[in-house]
Amino acid sequence: MGEWDLSAEVVVVGYGGAGVVAALAAREAGADVLALDRYLGGGATDLSGGIVYAGGGTWVQRAAGVEDTVENMYAYLQGEVGDAVSAATLRRFCEGSPAMIDWLTGHGVPFQPSLCPYKTSYPTDDYYLYYSGSENSFPDRAVPRQRGHRAHGPGVSGKAFYRPLAASAAHAGVRVRTGTRVRDLVVEDGRVVGVEAVTLDGAPLAVLRRFVALARLSAKPGVYHKGFRSAVQKVLDRIERRHGRTIRIRATSSVILTTGGFIANRAMVTAHRPEFPWDEGLPLGTAADDGSAITMTRALGAAVDKMDHISNWRFIGPPSAFFAGLAVGSDGRRMIDESRYGAALGDALATRPDHRGWLLVDAPLLAEARKQIPQQSTWFQRLQTERLLRLGSTRGATIEEVATRAGIDPGELRATVDAHNRAAETGAPDPLGKPDAVRRPITTGPFTLLDVSFRARVSYPMPILTLGGLVVDEETGAVLRPDGAPVPGLLAAGRASVGVCSNSYVSGLSLADCVFSGRRAGTHSR
Repeated sequence: MGEWDLSAEVVVVGYGGAGVVAALAAREAGADVLALDRYLGGGATDLSGGIVYAGGGTWVQRAAGVEDTVENMYAYLQGEVGDAVSAATLRRFCEGSPAMIDWLTGHGVPFQPSLCPYKTSYPTDDYYLYYSGSENSFPDRAVPRQRGHRAHGPGVSGKAFYRPLAASAAHAGVRVRTGTRVRDLVVEDGRVVGVEAVTLDGAPLAVLRRFVALARLSAKPGVYHKGFRSAVQKVLDRIERRHGRTIRIRATSSVILTTGGFIANRAMVTAHRPEFPWDEGLPLGTAADDGSAITMTRALGAAVDKMDHISNWRFIGPPSAFFAGLAVGSDGRRMIDESRYGAALGDALATRPDHRGWLLVDAPLLAEARKQIPQQSTWFQRLQTERLLRLGSTRGATIEEVATRAGIDPGELRATVDAHNRAAETGAPDPLGKPDAVRRPITTGPFTLLDVSFRARVSYPMPILTLGGLVVDEETGAVLRPDGAPVPGLLAAGRASVGVCSNSYVSGLSLADCVFSGRRAGTHSR
């Protein structure tokens, strides 16, 4: 191998959801595959809810009695996806959706056709198929259908999605090296032919055990506290400096970048979206989501897009009764159709100058919500809702009184409520498009304003992730330059690249895109 320490036909950099899928697809194409991960593998996928957005008549939908078609799925996603990918690519995504679930099932990912009977941001362990987007909010666009396929497993199901795929990849012969950070791409005659990395392979066993323990802490609970993760990260970096050794790994066919986004890199987020309140959000991912692959590839002249697209989620349900409330800003005006997925409300808050917002409910709605909390909530959702009701609520006998106490324009809030009530009572369309099934007049005091503002709260966090990245060929996954020419020997998938969810996020669309783009890159890696 000459100057190379290791060699493989295909080298996958980053071994989360997109990485493991790309590695599996490359093996299915007959390639010898070596996957590298800075930490222990799993990435943001292992920490996620394990939701895959899929439709068009998957076996899970059919078993649950949900009738869906490719055209119906495509009609809905057109509005969500926009120009993130071409119409032809979106159609391929929808047409391949049932087969994608079959492929995942064949590799051991467990799904279950238990249908959630109410709208929620994440179902309890009783349900594994639900409305994970804003399907109900746009009945004129497409017939609402449940497409949130949750991997079957207790609690947050990301592990139930990722780990069967990792086991299947190991069985298929994918070689994996963890504790290995790629810091540069090796280029010869304009082609990417390998990577330069720092690895802990060969370090003393005690050091490796400490690294593993700290990496797990950094991933979780570190995801919930930036300060804790930062402190752990300093120790991990010190271990790498003291015990890591530089190696060069040859890729005789290609390198696939699947390192995730850059939400862990505050400076990079600020450079692309200066006004975004990064400090107030909860970066969703691992410390490896620092944009390093994007940065090293841009040095080769690669194109990027959608780098200012950041998704942040403010969930108001469960309980489902809260979808009938009114989300208002400090000016007393509504911000959004409250029945939409939480990313829409989150974006409305992020783009307001003060990042402030409240959910207005009346006494009957609040009473209904309290009854729903035990039945509709997971433990962490219940914690968030109870905290909001105890510490984030303002009450008043009248609309004007509750507005004044919360610091909201009372006249504008009164006008907002009156307009909403008139439309609901007369059957006129909701001004912001809320479906009739969710609307309810806000009439009976006392009234409550729940503070849903974008600000740092451990018990009511605002998850955030980046959606932009490297521009790729939508047929192959090859990384492109601004003139449309490919960077020879280099492909990308998942959140390191622009994909289906890079404009608008609904739950499960990122994981589905990781599978879609990962399989594409792996298939075209030789």
